[in-house]
Amino acid sequence: MNVLKDKKAWFIFITPALLFYLGTVFVPIIQSLNYGFQDWNGIKDARYIGLGNYIKMFNDPYFWNSVQNNLVYVVIVVLMQVFIGLFFALLLSYIKKGAGIFRTLYYLPAVVVTVAIAQMFRNFYSLQPLGLLNMFLDWIGLGHLQSAWLSNPDTALIAVSIPEGWRFTGMYMVIFYAALIAIPKEIEEAATIDGVNGWQLIRYIKLPSIKHVLSLALIMCTTGALRGFDIPYIIGVPGSTTELVTTYMYKRAFSTNQYGYGSSIAVFIVIESLLAVLLIRAIFNSRKGEA
Repeated sequence: MNVLKDKKAWFIFITPALLFYLGTVFVPIIQSLNYGFQDWNGIKDARYIGLGNYIKMFNDPYFWNSVQNNLVYVVIVVLMQVFIGLFFALLLSYIKKGAGIFRTLYYLPAVVVTVAIAQMFRNFYSLQPLGLLNMFLDWIGLGHLQSAWLSNPDTALIAVSIPEGWRFTGMYMVIFYAALIAIPKEIEEAATIDGVNGWQLIRYIKLPSIKHVLSLALIMCTTGALRGFDIPYIIGVPGSTTELVTTYMYKRAFSTNQYGYGSSIAVFIVIESLLAVLLIRAIFNSRKGEA
């Protein structure tokens, strides 16, 4: 505690982390903001064009298509990672023996490399040769629903989103589980003695007790999905069906050498992530006010 009261010691401890943050996060954002005002192909001299890239971006139908796809992607990923993760954590909190085995099994996908997950789901969705999903549909008598899920324009975006949701569901489950088992047992016992049933215990005791963890998880998951890139880029189909804002930014900047335009899209991603954080915090703060 004495160290925290010493301003010199506090400054010495905080400075390395602050410099690292400024160098790796703040400076690249400022550079992207600067490039966003330039017409630059990476070879010729850059030329300032004011808001030209942003006007082009807001009039670009492919950009808005990627924004729309990204919103669907975020909804699917958040539903799988946060809500299914929370559901599994609640179930796990009632298990007295063997909980450690389930935690390890559910967390396992989070440590698997991205390329392996992408290839696994590519095989899972495959029609020729028959993947596990189509094989299962045939086995339960729904063979007429078999499809090339990644090539079908109606299912491709959902099929691309599910691997990312599946990948970190276990990680969020572990986070929620740690928060749930930290709730004092005396509170749950007192509520049970007062006649509270299982659902009321979850609704009025457990969920309010972990709302700060829920808020943090939603922020992490939503901003992560808004910046999702690797799996959609690897197994996404050519064209605009599975195009996300991040993959569109990458293609504009590095495939067509429009670095200025790509930087303006990067700035858009930063701004939408900040807005998502503010919105989630506002929702949780308003509910705190109601309580």
